[in-house]
Amino acid sequence: MFGTAGCGSVTARAPAPAPPSVMVWPSFDGRNARTDRGMVVRARGGTLDAVLAYAGGQPVPGHLDATRTIWRSDWALKPGTEHTVTATATRPGAPSTVAMGRFRTRTPQRTFRVASAVPLPGETVGVGMPIILTFDAPVRDRAAVERALEVRAERPVEGAWRWVGDTQAVYRPREFWPARQRVTVVAHLAGVRAGPGVYGAADRSLTFTVGRAQTSTVDTRTHQMTVRRDGRVAQRMAISAGMATTREYTTTSGVHLTMDKGNPVRMVSPGRSKGDPGYYDLLIDHAVRISNSGEYVHAKDNVWAQGRVNVSHGCINSRPDQAAWFYAGSLRGDPVTITGTDRELEWDNGWGYWQLPWEEWVKGSALHAPDAAQRPAPATPAQPLPQR
Repeated sequence: MFGTAGCGSVTARAPAPAPPSVMVWPSFDGRNARTDRGMVVRARGGTLDAVLAYAGGQPVPGHLDATRTIWRSDWALKPGTEHTVTATATRPGAPSTVAMGRFRTRTPQRTFRVASAVPLPGETVGVGMPIILTFDAPVRDRAAVERALEVRAERPVEGAWRWVGDTQAVYRPREFWPARQRVTVVAHLAGVRAGPGVYGAADRSLTFTVGRAQTSTVDTRTHQMTVRRDGRVAQRMAISAGMATTREYTTTSGVHLTMDKGNPVRMVSPGRSKGDPGYYDLLIDHAVRISNSGEYVHAKDNVWAQGRVNVSHGCINSRPDQAAWFYAGSLRGDPVTITGTDRELEWDNGWGYWQLPWEEWVKGSALHAPDAAQRPAPATPAQPLPQR
């Protein structure tokens, strides 16, 4: 007799999903990591649940992409600093992965920084005010530096930087600033590569306030100046403009900005020596400068000419009491638009930046110029930092 074997079914258990992987660049344990390419954390086979990054104990700002698989630092990394990273990746049905480590960024031998900034921190300015940053070394990689310049306004505007040389960048909104708001400028320069072997040493920030909206118009043909505050006429002034016997004595037409003021200001005739015809050396009261070619709105006792004829050496003369009023109420960056002469204000004469149409202005930007989109991005695991 033979035994009969029973048959049974065996169900194979499916393997558990593999945990996601996490990659961090710069690599952990590095002692000489690059700063200019930022930090990138990537998840494979899952999504990033949390990324905590610190530089010398301070949080490193960054953001996740829409798929939550890539986290990037917003700016370059602080040089000569130990960075720590903790990143957690998850996947449904699989154990999570936690990557923890540290690396140190390199210390550059040559650095650059912001040498001066306009406006001053805490200053209240007019609606036409530019932001002017001057660097202490030539900037060869303008796009990298411009990408690190952030402007935050309480009432956001469209604006762009324009390079006016290797060491200076100027920011201008497309239209005048909306009045009565705070604006913060942050130059995230720490670790940014300005050129071969030259890196940003430190960030720089400032906050200023845009005050009331004061705009002035000057018609040299009717010899009248009208000052408006917040759209309402605040003062009408009879004036006398440049006599126009020479180019230097011709008032420039265009959109000027008030730049500074003094009471008094010493004014000396250009290109003339004592004893020459037309020579003068005078102290002028309540003078508000509007260009770099010697133009001011200032007090003058030639009331007989004001409102009637142009007799000045290029400045806008006004009645002493009205000049004092204008002087007292002027902020740096107040627009003064002059018409009626055949000499145009150059865009780079003082703060004549509003002379350029917007389409021309952005051509001076390393990021917004028409050919900027065609310029190759640097080959790097960390894609170009987000434009701010």
